[in-house]
Amino acid sequence: MTSVRLGEPHAGSGEAVASLARLPNRIGALCLVELQKLRHDRTELVTRSIQPALWLLIFGTTFTRIRAIPTGNVPYLDFLAPGILAQSALFISIFFGIQVIWERDAGVLAKLLVTPTPRAALVTAKAFAAGVRAIAQVVIVLVLAALLGVDLTVNPLRWLAAVLVVVLGSAFFCCLSITIAGLVLTRERLMGIGQAITMPLFFASNALYPVAIMPVWLKVLSRVNPLSYEVDALRGMLVGTPHNLALDVVVLVVAAAASISVASALLGRLAR
Repeated sequence: MTSVRLGEPHAGSGEAVASLARLPNRIGALCLVELQKLRHDRTELVTRSIQPALWLLIFGTTFTRIRAIPTGNVPYLDFLAPGILAQSALFISIFFGIQVIWERDAGVLAKLLVTPTPRAALVTAKAFAAGVRAIAQVVIVLVLAALLGVDLTVNPLRWLAAVLVVVLGSAFFCCLSITIAGLVLTRERLMGIGQAITMPLFFASNALYPVAIMPVWLKVLSRVNPLSYEVDALRGMLVGTPHNLALDVVVLVVAAAASISVASALLGRLAR
């Protein structure tokens, strides 16, 4: 008959603690792998910058001139620039699930899943990699915005806060893409769904126009859209419009954590 001494830690709990302690290192290693991919594919950043550049150059400058959208004391181009930053990060992150499906087809995902690395670490690494890709994209868009005369802040702390917001928003949309990949299992279906939801997410946010002028049904959609909170925080940090940074960050953190949990639970379906 076996006995357990009081105060003696259980072996299983010790292994769990050790696994949690190794989690940051594993996430960091997987993030470096993702960054290596970005280093070898720099042209992607340039090609993905074309669409946000067109939004700023054509849509932004035109609507600034005709003053069709009321934005208070802020010029419309200044109001629009943070929304386009969030849009460019969204467009990068929302198709990250395709990369996971490609890794499944290449046999890489199955090898990763049989290692001791928790699935949450794999998904979190993808989420942070999406954030880094988005930041690289955002830098290009910010340079263009500055050239167009957008009055951006020079406060380094606000820039750091904006980087955090971009990473959190990108993490959520990346994990949303992985979740969809875990449900549909094919690149073609994921591509179709991604294209179907990207523009509704963008238009059902405050990226292009203030919430105050939206119809009631669109206001409701905007309130439950994480992109609205990302745009609100970026607009407040970079341009200085009224915002609620604490609420924005809390919503983005909760959304990112929830999406990482769901994506981790569905990751195994891709390897079957």
